[in-house]
Formats: sequence, C-alpha cells, structure tokens
Amino acid sequence: MPQVVKGSIRELTTRGIILGGLITLVFTAANVYLGLKVGLTFATAIPAAVISMSVLRYFQDHTIMENNIVQTIASAAGTLSAIIFVLPGLIMIGWWSGFPYWLTVAVCALGGILGVMYSIPLRRALVTGSDLPYPEGVAAAEVLKVGDQDADDPEATDSNRGGMRAIVVGAVGAAIFALLGSLKLISTNVAFAFRVGSGATMMGAGLSMALIGVGHLVGIGVGIAMLVGLVISFFVMLPIRTWDEVPASGDLLDFVNKVFSDDVRMVGAGAIAVAAVWTLLTVIGPIVRGIVEAAASARTRKAGTVVDVTERDIPIQYVGITILVVLIPIGWLLWDFMKDTALVGSAAGILVVTIIFVFVIGLVVAAVCGYMAGLIGSSNSPISGVGVLVVLSAALLIKVTHGPADSADQTEALIAYTLFTSAVVFGVATISNDNLQDLKTGQLVGATPWKQQVALVIGVLFGSAVIPPILSLMNTAFGFQGAPGASDNALAAPQAALLSTLAKGVFGGDLNWALIGVGAAIGAGVIAVDETLKRTTKNLRLPPLAVGMGMYLPMSLTLIIPIGAFIGRYYDKWAMSDPLNGERKKRLGVLLATGLIVGESIYGVISAGVIAATGDEEPIAIIGDGLGNWMQVIGVVVFVLMLTAMYGYVKRIGSDDGPAATAVQSRK
Repeated sequence: MPQVVKGSIRELTTRGIILGGLITLVFTAANVYLGLKVGLTFATAIPAAVISMSVLRYFQDHTIMENNIVQTIASAAGTLSAIIFVLPGLIMIGWWSGFPYWLTVAVCALGGILGVMYSIPLRRALVTGSDLPYPEGVAAAEVLKVGDQDADDPEATDSNRGGMRAIVVGAVGAAIFALLGSLKLISTNVAFAFRVGSGATMMGAGLSMALIGVGHLVGIGVGIAMLVGLVISFFVMLPIRTWDEVPASGDLLDFVNKVFSDDVRMVGAGAIAVAAVWTLLTVIGPIVRGIVEAAASARTRKAGTVVDVTERDIPIQYVGITILVVLIPIGWLLWDFMKDTALVGSAAGILVVTIIFVFVIGLVVAAVCGYMAGLIGSSNSPISGVGVLVVLSAALLIKVTHGPADSADQTEALIAYTLFTSAVVFGVATISNDNLQDLKTGQLVGATPWKQQVALVIGVLFGSAVIPPILSLMNTAFGFQGAPGASDNALAAPQAALLSTLAKGVFGGDLNWALIGVGAAIGAGVIAVDETLKRTTKNLRLPPLAVGMGMYLPMSLTLIIPIGAFIGRYYDKWAMSDPLNGERKKRLGVLLATGLIVGESIYGVISAGVIAATGDEEPIAIIGDGLGNWMQVIGVVVFVLMLTAMYGYVKRIGSDDGPAATAVQSRK
C-alpha cells in the first residue's frame, strides 16, 4: 500500500504558533491564580482546541493538524503553571522576597524542556503501545474531529451533526451549572462531617460536570479503584486518626479536613510512592523498547527508507544530546543558588548529587506522571503527590550528602536548596503530566509527532516567559499565607505550603514517617491484590495508582469521578444493546462527556479572569449563603436533573439520527 504523503498539509504554522502563544497568556494567568488560591489547576488542551477552531475556521486552508498544534502549545504552557506548587515555598520560608524574572524563567524552561525530551521515548511506550484511556487526550481529539466536519458539506452525515450537538449540549449544560454556582443560586460543594464511634469522618463532593465527564471517559475499572482508595482514607484511616481526638466544640468539618490534610494525605502519599515505583518497574520494558524503536526509526530514515510521518519523532540521538546539554545550565543554576550561602563548604558534593538526582528522578517522574495522566487525566492526576515524593527524596539525599546542619543558617539554606532543586524536577513532572495527553490527541488525529514535540518546546518557552510576572503580580497584590508580613487576604498556595513543611520536617527531624510507612504497606497490599486479579480473572483489575490517588485526593474530587464512571457504564450498556448502531451511540456518549469537560473548562477561564480583574472571590454572587444547607440540597437536585436531561437528550439523538435508524425508516 503506498504511503500517504502529508507534506502539503498545514500543521506547524506561524499563525498557529502565534495563536497558541496568545491563548497561553489567558490560560496561564488563570491557572496561576486558581492554583495559588485553591490548589487546583485545569487542563487547557480542550478549551484551547475550541478557541483555535473558532479562530482558524475563518482561514480557508486551516487543518485539523494545525488546530492540534495550537492546543498543544497552549496546553504545554498552561500545565507548566503547576510549577507554582513549589516555587512560592521560597517566599513562605523567607528565602526570597520576590520572584527574580530570569531565574524563574530558567527554572521553568529548563525543567520543561527536560520533561519534553523525556516524554519522547515514552510516546511509544505509553501512548501507541498501551491501552491507557487518556481521557482528556481522547476528548480533545473528539473535539478536533467533530469541529473539522464541514457543516456546509452535503456529504456531512447525520451522525456528525449529532456529534457536534452532543458536545454543544454538554458544554452549555456544564457552563450553565458552573454559572449558577458562581451566582450563588446553588451550592456546587456538598460536605458534612459526622462521628464514627469516638472518631469522625466526612462525606462530600464537588458537583462538577467536568469530573462526571472524566469519570465517563476513564471507565469503571479506574472508578472502582478510586472508590477503594476513598474508603481506605475516609472510612478507615480518618476515623482512626481522629479517635478520641474530636474536640468538644468547634466546627467538626474543619477539624476533619485538617486531620485529612495533615495526616491522612501522608498515608496516601506513601501509597502513591509504592504504586509509582511499581508502575515504573512495569513500564521500564516498554520504555526501553520505545527508545530502541525510536533509534531504529532514525537509522531507517537516515538510510533513505520512507517512514510514515505519524511515526517520526525527534531523532533519539538529538533527544539524548539535548538532555545532556540542558543539564549543564541546570547545574549552573544550582551552583549559583548556593554559592553565597552557608552551604558553600560542601557545595561540590551537593551539586554533583543533585545533578544526578535531577537526571534520574526526572525520568522516573516523567514515566509515572505520564502513566497517571493516561490513567485518569491531567487535571485530576495528583501531581502534588509526586511533588511530595520529589521533595522527600531530594531532602533525604541532600541531608545525607551534607551531613548534620551546624547552624540555623545551614538548615535554612538546606531547606531552600531542596525546594529549588525540586522546582526543576517539578517542571519535568508537570510537562510529562500533560505532554502524553497531547501526543495521544496527535495520534488520534494523524499528527506528525516530531512537529508536535517541537510545538511542546515552544509552549514551554511561552509559559516560562509568562509565569514569572504573573507570580510577581500575585505576590505583590496578595502575598502568600505563612510568608513574613503576609496579610489576611494572602493566597493559600496549599501545595507550596505542604512541600515547604515537608522539607522543614526532614531537616528538623519532626516528620511523621510512620504515616508514610503505613501508606506504603497499603500500597504493597493493593499491588498484591491487583497481581492476583490479573492472574486469576479475565477482566478484573485494581490499578494501584488509581487506589493511591483515591487515598490522596480530597473526597470533593474523588467521589464524582467514580459516579461518572458508573453513569458511563450504564450509558454504554444501553448503547451496545443496539447491535446495528451501538458503536455510534457509544461515541455520542463520549462526545457528551467531552462537552462537559469543554464547558466547565472554558467557564473556568472566564471566571478566573473576572476574579483576577475584580479582586473579589465572588464577583457575581447574588444570594450568598443565606439559605444555609438548603443551597447544597438545591445544588444536588439541579445537578442530577441537568445530567439526566443531557444524557436523555443524547440518547434521543442517538436513537433518532443514527444511520441504521434512518435506513429502517426509509424502507418503511
């Protein structure tokens, strides 16, 4: 069969790069603000794809691959903003008073580029060579495919028009529900605490249409595994940790949330650590094969043999050279950071060890984060959990290399250097957490991998230029809680506060290793169960990382994803009961789930912009909390009714507009 020549198809274009850069400004600003405020960021690939299609449709020769490049650039830059989960820690401990522009740019850019390079051989191992669901990557591809259909084309089928309707219905419904929450007409968070014997626990859920969509896309296996993790944390560990400790007075929910954040999440971090190591061991083989295949492809191209464009990565030898070259300025940054500190006497040994640490742990976190993103999606992947492991590993290694601190100045310098080193590795983690989603999207739309990888580097550079001034603006306008001189309106930056506390705990000797050990033991038990199921059953599995994520993430995020998975399972069962049109009906469900993610993501961008512009956390609130708990009841009722209506509508268009149904009607 002759090869399809794609050289004439527009893909990596100047206008696409410019558009991706402009979208980056908006999305990165929104992500930085929300991440510092509430500790959450959102994936920007899907809204970027929607905006790109809306703009490029006015150009006659636009292509689906060009739109894919735009969303790749914007999503890479947007996800790099998760570096804020570490860097503000240097302000909180009083080491920095602001964010030096070029130094911050360098940390973001070098870590991000290293992440792109590490993700290239992972593409073959975890994207083309695995069955991971990549919910957001698949969703972005569906958006691009449906958007690429020409509505004026008489050849356009009813199924395509139905697909666009499914996305629009999901997007509008999700945006309307989020708007109702912002108006304070309903509550989008449900939470209450209660006693369990002499202890306490809670129930809660963030009413998020996007998380329902994610659950639908990741499937029932991951959903059940996350439920198992949730049960372990909230109905086993939390009552144990609060036993005989529940205060006689005060807000029980606040108390339970604090115990979960301070103690139980450490158990979850231990479980993620063991699951991450196990995951790495299971993917080492595919990673090595991916590197070998990439090298073989490069040799084949060099010999003049035609290689399909969809298999052309940046040549592996260039990847290796780039990694080694990037490590040089990283080493210089690390040296420059500590040369004038109390660590100067042991600087050489610490420098060598930390460069090796960045090189090795960077590859580890790239593989683990890529796997987690493929399993559950970039938005919901517990990247801060990986940050916990990185900070703990770096702190222990640096502590052993340096030896006991002789003074308070040395201790402070060791904590600051640990956070700075972790920030570089975190850049690798954040990019790997997103890149493989983008590469999955590219695979599904027929993109050229090397062009998309170049676009990822461009996105990293855009994001690196934008993040420092936004961080400086937030520091000047609000400051950070716990930092010297912080005001009452200071941003919480919860992940940065947690990671700073961990680093202090390692060097101060007061970290509760027992909790992490308990989590590691639980993780080992889950791995044993999963391996047993794999060997004794055909379909039953218990993904260890998904269980660890269910243990680590707040219930407000965890609970809704499994609910979405069960809804998706029910819908798919209904769809596949139709032997003639089942696959099309099932695809419409995927498109509705995609729309739910699209609508909430785009609304999130708009809402963050309004909040940042007004300085008001609730700029369009109408009622407020005057109705008390009734707001939660109303929110649940509206949430259920809207979901029922949207899935019902998609079932109707699936039944009415399908090709098979049309054929039957024509025969009648």
